[in-house]
Amino acid sequence: MGSPMDEIVAAHLRVVQCIGQGDILGAYTAQTVLVQSFNKILQSQKDENWGIYVLNAITKDLRGIANSADQKLVTEGKGKPGDAMEKVAEILMSSFRICVGDIRAPKDVSKKWGTLPVVNQLFKVYFKINKINLMKPLIRAVEQAKLQDECKIGELVTYRYFVGRKAIFDSDYKTAEENLSFAFERCHRSAKRNKRRILIYLIPVKLLLGQLPQRFILEKYSLLEFAGIADTLRCGNILALNDCIDRNEKFFIQCGTYLILEKLAVIAYRNLFKRVYLILGTHQMPLSAFCDALKFLQVEDIDNEETQCLVANLIDKSYIRGYISHQHQKLVVSKQTAFPLITSDIVLK
Repeated sequence: MGSPMDEIVAAHLRVVQCIGQGDILGAYTAQTVLVQSFNKILQSQKDENWGIYVLNAITKDLRGIANSADQKLVTEGKGKPGDAMEKVAEILMSSFRICVGDIRAPKDVSKKWGTLPVVNQLFKVYFKINKINLMKPLIRAVEQAKLQDECKIGELVTYRYFVGRKAIFDSDYKTAEENLSFAFERCHRSAKRNKRRILIYLIPVKLLLGQLPQRFILEKYSLLEFAGIADTLRCGNILALNDCIDRNEKFFIQCGTYLILEKLAVIAYRNLFKRVYLILGTHQMPLSAFCDALKFLQVEDIDNEETQCLVANLIDKSYIRGYISHQHQKLVVSKQTAFPLITSDIVLK
């Protein structure tokens, strides 16, 4: 048995031995050697791609072992969170370059079909070590290679899920909604846990875009934490909205959606002020009417000046089409679309 196959076999046996002995750090070291050695074989392959299936398996193992190794290093005070994962990212990038660079081989034996699984592993690592900005060149490479058109649906669902999550961090909610909706709709119906994971991010995005979830969906996937938020958002009850978010604060922080949900306040104000507009039935409304509505909902420390700032903010964000007449202390709105649909291009500009 020649090199590097002998190194791969020896490294694999060492991984099995270390795991059996509870030596996760030793297993991590051996698994890194295994993947690095296999990359040599993968790079040497010409007009064959059986190695991409092996690569998919061993890189998944590497990420899992590295995650446990990081926990061990932190517990023993021998390293910082993410040290092992940083090394994994470097190794996976080598695998990525080998796969994406195989452009001359015939289509059916090209190693480029192994690119998306490696990219998905890198996405998981980048989210773990909080280096989401490194996803951008990978996304560009996948789009340029047009890998989304013919890859396995499972890998595509994972890819679109992470692209959607990145779009949330970029505050590009329309792109986030498109990718997360695709992931949810194409995720296998038996994978209820994965569909729930997608919904944890898709629901807040849809709420920001003015789309409220149906209760049966929340019940089916055990996400009733969002039920109260949807109800309070619909009627514009800002105080009740904040109470719902605070009551489930721990859950939302663990899911990483707390900061997104805090942005819903502006939607609640918009819906409340629209109700005032519908009640008054005129396109010229005294600012005091909005202030009275906020006081009725027991919003603390609210006055006419604060109310004016809220209205100005809504106008600036295009949630209201109009202007403030400071001389008359009135809000003058468009006679047609005074409150544009939240999903319209006017609001999503």
